[in-house]
Amino acid sequence: MAKNKANILVVDDNSGIRAALKLLLPIHFSEVELISSPKELMSKISSFSPDVVLLDMNFHTDINTGNEGLFWLSEIKSKYSEIEVVLFTAYADIALAVEGMKRGAFDFIVKPWDNEKLIETLRKASLVNKKESRPTETGVESYMFWGGGKAMKAIRERVNKIADTDATILITGENGTGKDVLAREIHCLSERASQPMVNVDAGAITETLFESELFGHVKGAFTDAHSDHLGKFELADGGTLFLDEIGNIPLHLQAKLLRVIQNRSVVRVGDTKEIPIDIRLICATNKDLEKMVAEGEFREDLYYRINTIHLHLPPLRERIDEIEPLAKLFIGKFANKYRRKVSGIDDAALELLRSHPWSGNIRELQNCIEKAVILSEGDILTPNEIELKSIQSDSGSREIGFEDSLEETEKKAIMAAIDRFGGNLSMVAKSLGISRPTLYAKLKKYNI
Repeated sequence: MAKNKANILVVDDNSGIRAALKLLLPIHFSEVELISSPKELMSKISSFSPDVVLLDMNFHTDINTGNEGLFWLSEIKSKYSEIEVVLFTAYADIALAVEGMKRGAFDFIVKPWDNEKLIETLRKASLVNKKESRPTETGVESYMFWGGGKAMKAIRERVNKIADTDATILITGENGTGKDVLAREIHCLSERASQPMVNVDAGAITETLFESELFGHVKGAFTDAHSDHLGKFELADGGTLFLDEIGNIPLHLQAKLLRVIQNRSVVRVGDTKEIPIDIRLICATNKDLEKMVAEGEFREDLYYRINTIHLHLPPLRERIDEIEPLAKLFIGKFANKYRRKVSGIDDAALELLRSHPWSGNIRELQNCIEKAVILSEGDILTPNEIELKSIQSDSGSREIGFEDSLEETEKKAIMAAIDRFGGNLSMVAKSLGISRPTLYAKLKKYNI
C-alpha cells in the first residue's frame, strides 16, 4: 500500500514519544518532521510546509494545564488556516481537547495511543484540503470496497443520494459485513466530513454508565464524578454519531435515547440544563429489529426514529465474485504492513476461499488473509498458507439443516467438499480444516 502523500509535523517534548513516532509515521507518510518545543513551531511550519501538525498540549514550561496547546493551536490556525491540527493529549486533558476542536482542531488523540487510530486520524486530516488518493465521483476519498455485484451497486447509488443530507440511517447486516465502514463512508461523503465522527458500541456500555457515556455528567453527579464529563452526543456535535449494535440496548434505556433523538438536546447526569446538539445519526445492528418490535423487545417509536433510510449489507457468501478482489486488496495491505513480498494468490487457494461459507464475512476473510501473508514464504499465496475453520462448524447447520445429527452433518459436509473439489482429497482436507489421515479415517468410517 502506497504512502500517503502528506507532510506531518510532530511537536512533543517527550523524547520517547518522538522516538516511537519517528519509527511509525514514516512508514505511512511521505515526509515527517519532529520537534521538541513549540518555540520552533512557526519557523518549522514556514520551512517544512506540513499538511498536518500533531501538537502536544503540555510542554516543559510553567504552564501545564493544556492551555499552552490551545495557544499554539490558535497561532497555527490564525496564520495557516489550511493546516490541520490534531491534538495529542492525556486522559486528563480530554475536556481541553474538545475545546480545541471547537477552536479549529481536526481531532484529538489520547495517550497512550492506538497506532491504527493515530494513522487513520492523521490520514483523514491530511485529506481535508486535498482531493486526491482514490477519489470517488464526488471527489472525496472512498473507504468502502463496493465490488461489482448488483446488491452493492444499488446500495452505492442510494448512498450517493443520501450522503449529503442529514437523514438518519439504519444499517443492518451480519457481523463482519462492514457496517462500520459503510457508516464512515457516508460521513466522509457528507457535508459534515470535516467534523468529528464519534463511534459508540452501544451494546458494550454497561447499564449504570449508559446515560453518563452518551449524555455526559457534571461534577458531583455520583461518587466518582470528580469533574464534568462530555457525553458522546456532545463530542459528535456538528458531526456524525454512529451507534453500533443499537439492538443490544435494554428496553428501559431505549426511552432515554429516544427522548434525546427527538429533542436534539441532552441533559447531563446531575444537571437540569438542556444542551442543544447538532448531529447526523447513523445506527447499525445485526439483529432483526422488526421482529424485536413485534416481540416487545425494541420500542416501535425508536425503531421508526432511527430508520428513515435503511441500508442492508448482504453477507459475503452472497457476494462470491467479490472474494477475489477483496483478497487481493488485503494481500496488498498486509504485505506492506508486515513487509512480505507476497503479491498474489493462486487459483487453488482462490477456490478454497470461494467455497468457504464465511460466517464472519469480510472481517473473517481479512483475518484469514492477514494470517496467510504472515506465514507466506513466496510471492504467491497457495492453499498451504490458507487456514480455514471447519465448514461443518461454521455453516453445516445452515447448508445441511438443523435436524441432521452431528455424524450426518459431518458426512454431508465431506461429500459436498469432495464434489466441490472434484475428488482432490488434499483440497477437501484443507477446506474442512483437517489433516489427510483424519480425512481418510472419516471416509472409511462413513463408507464414502
